This record gives sequence, structure tokens and C-alpha cells, in this order.
Amino acid sequence: MVKKTTEGKTVLFLHGSADLYGSSLILLFVIESAMKIGVDPVVVLPYRGQLSVELEKRGVKVKIQNLGVLRRKYFNPLGLANRILKLFAAYRFLNKLHRENRFSLIYTNTLAVLVGAFFARNKGIAHVWHVHEIIPSPSFLVKFLAGQMKSSDHVLAVSKAVSDHWKSLGVQGNVKVIHNGIPIRDTHKPEWDLKAGLGIKASQIVVTMVGRVNPGKGQFFYLDMAKEILKTRQDVVFLMAGDPYPGYEFILDEMKEFIRKHEMEENVIDLGFRSDIDDILAISDIFVLPSIMPDSFPTVILEAMGAGLPVVATRSGGAAEMIEDGINGYLIPVSDAKAGTKCLFGLIEDKELRKEMGRKSQNRAKALFGLERFDQEIKSYLGQVLQQRKPES
Repeated sequence: MVKKTTEGKTVLFLHGSADLYGSSLILLFVIESAMKIGVDPVVVLPYRGQLSVELEKRGVKVKIQNLGVLRRKYFNPLGLANRILKLFAAYRFLNKLHRENRFSLIYTNTLAVLVGAFFARNKGIAHVWHVHEIIPSPSFLVKFLAGQMKSSDHVLAVSKAVSDHWKSLGVQGNVKVIHNGIPIRDTHKPEWDLKAGLGIKASQIVVTMVGRVNPGKGQFFYLDMAKEILKTRQDVVFLMAGDPYPGYEFILDEMKEFIRKHEMEENVIDLGFRSDIDDILAISDIFVLPSIMPDSFPTVILEAMGAGLPVVATRSGGAAEMIEDGINGYLIPVSDAKAGTKCLFGLIEDKELRKEMGRKSQNRAKALFGLERFDQEIKSYLGQVLQQRKPES
């Protein structure tokens, strides 16, 4: 029934990145679900990257255009002027694209992309804003985004934490929560001896963090915990995977200096960007996500749970909807290295506890956060939205 009402409908998807990290990966899954109900997707990205490659493999039409994506580095007079110019150019580009495709719906992925909401409102096209962010400050930006979201026809939140945050700022109406979902496999083994390839001994315990390098992800919080652990346990290796957002490369230099200063080079390995996260998680014993800013619903926690790992994460944002404290991992206070070290140390010391929590992690991921559940919910949601769509002006 859904497919009959959505067959042949053209939907414009907008996203501010072309990597395959959390929100980009979820967009890929959303588009796959949309195609199953007959939607013809057109995707606009700011540059070519892994996401565009994966989309084109699936026969999706991908267009490249600077969308005036909002980043913190633009929060200054010159930066804001730059964004306004880029938004005008993006608007003109979308106008041309709409004349060619006659979109039934505009689907904006993340709050960093503003042009979709402006364009949809002016053209009378239904708009879905898939919100992955909890933004506490600066207040002028928070109020501005909340105002824009109030004008959107549909707001799709990735977690209850996201929904509650924006509802507290007056965003009511069509707000729906659909938790992200990913493929969950029972077992995964790298095709080669990755552990040896990284110079890690078979007897060493591997603690892993995965996340893009930026001020909110907590790389230095992670390094603080590693520093404390390594005072008494030299048999532990700390992996860090993830590259910086453009403009945040300086953080890498600061991380390298911290590692050098505290003589941690033998036990901390910065992997940079990796496309083999499944393999990295397969050789890990414990996963840590030490975000110091609210992380809405980090997909990488789901990946770690799916890999059967106990997870230590900050009690911030959507992590509390994924981790049952003391059951499949631990929720720790933000930037509290002492509390984090205590939880980590307990897992490092107790192999059986790691296994038990890891088993419960995987079971919880399968039961609540699998791709099949996500696929069904997204298909149903998009079907309803497309049936409700308002006429174009």
C-alpha cells in the first residue's frame, strides 16, 4: 500500500558531508529504505567522497554543490557573511534542480544544512528535517535553529534526548523519534592479522575510541584516562580512529604533543581515518566514547555493541538510551577522568565481566537497534509524509 502512494515520487536529500561517519551512514540507510518504496532520490552533497561513491553504486543521482553548511568556525562576522553568500548560491542551485525534477519532498539531514528549510518553505514543498544534534550554545544560534525547526513540516529526531532538547525550546508539532539502526552481525573477523599488523601483542588488552576529531568528541578526555591506566597497566593499548573536520587539524598536533609529553607513544596508536571500523572493533576488548558535548545518538556505539563490546560513554545525549549502566557498559560523568578510569580499570582487570557485558551489548543491539527495524520504521514514516505532502505553490 505504501509503495503505491510513493512510486515515482522524487525526493531531494540534502547533506553537509560526504564521509561515511554516523549521520552520513544513516542517510545512506534512509535512502535505501526510500528506494524500496519506489522513491526516486536526488542527493546534493558539498563534495565527492565515500558517501557519493556508495550512493552512485546504488544508481542514485548525486549532485555536488556547496550548501553553506554551518560549522562553529564560521561563528564570526566574516564567516557568517561567507555562509550567507553560499546559501544564496545553494538556493539558486536548488531552484534549477527543482525545475528539472519537480520534488515532492525535501529531506534535510542534520541541522548544519539550512538551505533546504528555506527553499521548501518558499516553494511550498513538504520538508523533513532529520535532526541528529543537541546544540546547547551559543544562544543566538540555538534560538535561530529552533525557530527554523518550528516552520518545518516534519522533524525526525534520532533520540528522545534530541526530541526533549528541542521541545524544551518550543519545537512541538510533528516531532517523531526513530532511533538509528545498523546491520548487526553475530561475528566478524578481519581477513588478516590486524592486531599484529598494528604492532599489538596477542596478550595486550585493546581499548578503542572512534570519532571525528573535533572539540566535542573528547579525545583529550580519552587520553587523560589512558594516562592514568598506563601508570599501572602497560599491557593495555589505546586505539584512536577518526580524522578531523576541516579546520580542526590543529587538534591532531595538540594530541600528538600530549602523547609525547606523557611518554605514551608505545601504548597509544592514532589510526586517523579508517574504512575498516568493523575490523578495528573486532580486535578490541573495550569501547569508549568520551564525548564532552551532548552526542545525540552516536552510531558508533551501536557498532561497538553489535561487535559484542562493553561500552564506556559519557552520560550525555542519547548514550543513555543505548547503554544500561552497569549492564552492558558504564555511563560516566562528562570530563570526569577519575570516574572514567575507575570503570575502565574494572573492565581491564576482569575478563569475564568484559565478556558478559559484551554479550549483553550485542543482544541489546539486535533487539532494539537492528537495521531491519530501522528500515521498516523509515519506510512507514516516509510513506505517511509523502501521502500528507502539501501542494506546491
